[in-house]
Amino acid sequence: MKKWSVLLIVALLATMVLTGCPKKEAALGTEENPIILSFVPSGDTPDIIESAEEIANLLSEKTGYVIKGNVATSYSAVIEAMCTGKAHMGTLATFAYILANEKCGVDCALVSVRYGSPYYRGQIIAGADTGITKLEDLKGKTMCWVDAASTSGYIIPRVMLKAAGVDPDTDLAQQTEVGSHDGVALAVYKGDCDAGATYIDVRDRVENEYPDIKEKTVVIAESPEIPNDGLQFIKDFPPDMREKIVKAFLEIMETDEGVEAMGKAYGWAGVVEKDDSFYDPFRAVLDASGIDVEELAK
Repeated sequence: MKKWSVLLIVALLATMVLTGCPKKEAALGTEENPIILSFVPSGDTPDIIESAEEIANLLSEKTGYVIKGNVATSYSAVIEAMCTGKAHMGTLATFAYILANEKCGVDCALVSVRYGSPYYRGQIIAGADTGITKLEDLKGKTMCWVDAASTSGYIIPRVMLKAAGVDPDTDLAQQTEVGSHDGVALAVYKGDCDAGATYIDVRDRVENEYPDIKEKTVVIAESPEIPNDGLQFIKDFPPDMREKIVKAFLEIMETDEGVEAMGKAYGWAGVVEKDDSFYDPFRAVLDASGIDVEELAK
């Protein structure tokens, strides 16, 4: 029996050597397991890709962590990546953040500042030659949206249309999701859509290339204040690492290099620390408009 016991132990040890013991996962923030920062594609994609790489490099230098930036194909793709652990940080816009928070506990750390405010407003623009001057005129017209998870480029303007007696699902001749705010502005400018929804005023971003864009497009409505986009972390991100990254991001946004990088992507001029409660008043707006975030998060 002893002989057989010894042989069995030897066989087991040999098997472990041949198959290999399970490898311990590399520590987060190392080359083998980098921290992934995922940017949403709300503007000109090449600019956003460049900004993502620049900010990731600046954060890596300041924190000592290996941080990689990428640009997802859509707002929903960033939410999915953060909810499945394929991304650890994101730059979600307002509604996308609320959806991610409801779905898997993604948590706000920083909110962007533009023009001295952590809030912004959306606008609906129309071609100057379409005869559209008010929301009611959109019946029977073609409409360009940014993305179904875009706050100023989809969610709020649809609420505005309904309040004006225009059902976006039945009263519009056609709807198109363009994918970015710049894209919507250019689609209206070129006549591909009669009207479109963007943040105020995305046309500034493309005015150098299309200097007559503000002559060929007109603003027919503006939205109420909307909380800005920002920087968020996944639910189980290590608190000590989060604190270090947030501190580094705040310091970077005090530099010209940081403001230039985030300005190129999203027009951020600064950031302020905010927690999830910052978005509660906007949640109340969604509730009042009949949008069920819990249902959408399923």
